[in-house]
Amino acid sequence: MLPVIYSDEFLLHETGAYHPERPQRLSAIVNALKAASYADKLEWLLPTPLAKRSAMPILEKVHSQEHIERVQLIAKNGGGRLDADTLVSKNSYDIALLAVNAWLDGVDRTLATANPAFVLARPPGHHAERDRGMGFCLFSNAAIAAYYALEQPGIKRVAILDWDVHHGNGTQNIVETHPRLAYCSLHQSPCYPGTGFAEERGEYKNVLNIPMLPGSTVAEYRIEFESQVIPFLSRFKPDLLIVSAGYDANAADPLASIELLPQDFGLFTDYCLQITRKILFGLEGGYDLTALAESVVATIERCLV
Repeated sequence: MLPVIYSDEFLLHETGAYHPERPQRLSAIVNALKAASYADKLEWLLPTPLAKRSAMPILEKVHSQEHIERVQLIAKNGGGRLDADTLVSKNSYDIALLAVNAWLDGVDRTLATANPAFVLARPPGHHAERDRGMGFCLFSNAAIAAYYALEQPGIKRVAILDWDVHHGNGTQNIVETHPRLAYCSLHQSPCYPGTGFAEERGEYKNVLNIPMLPGSTVAEYRIEFESQVIPFLSRFKPDLLIVSAGYDANAADPLASIELLPQDFGLFTDYCLQITRKILFGLEGGYDLTALAESVVATIERCLV
């Protein structure tokens, strides 16, 4: 059984009409997973309620108090924006905290079973830096999960692989100065947010950025996985691998120009499984509903083989 951590409450993060990061993203994935050939092998779990576990102790280790309070205040006042693209509705603060709990639950399940889990939550997180949210992201879920994992018994090193089409500037901002964390990103360049240069290596040689040219296909990605990603992660020897699983590198996606197909994410999952089965996948981007759903189906299918 593969745990999928999800709640209908994640649909309550409202971004307005025509916004790419919309609740229908999760609905499309849920429907596809329930119709998948392996549907009976999925264990659907609700995230731990905020009343039972506060996300604040770990959140405050990753984000500044000023940023946390800003998101809270905008929500309390009925909603607004962190920037032109990043909306906060009246429910968004609480929903973002619940998303953090879902990622923490994912860490717990993955470490307990030594097998993969998938966090199906929103808002996404990899653009959220220590002091600000941006790019649809409020809190840096993957980085928060990594910090939390380091507090667990026997966990000495955690790696984050980010295959979203956009560079996870927020994750790198938080991770690059921590010697027990590593960050690897394959992302379109040039593209939003304009970060993630190959020469950036992190304070402890713990960052690997792989800019991909627009129009890149799985053939180019395969080369980079085999020549750079797998060696980098293997050398780091993570006790847990967290995947910022964005699916906007699909050819059908409206926000970028990479030419991947949904089944290609199954291949990427196979590469990850060469490193460890202790993998936590967490949803980031992906804005074509059909391609997004098919890509998540392909990812989880490989974990069940």
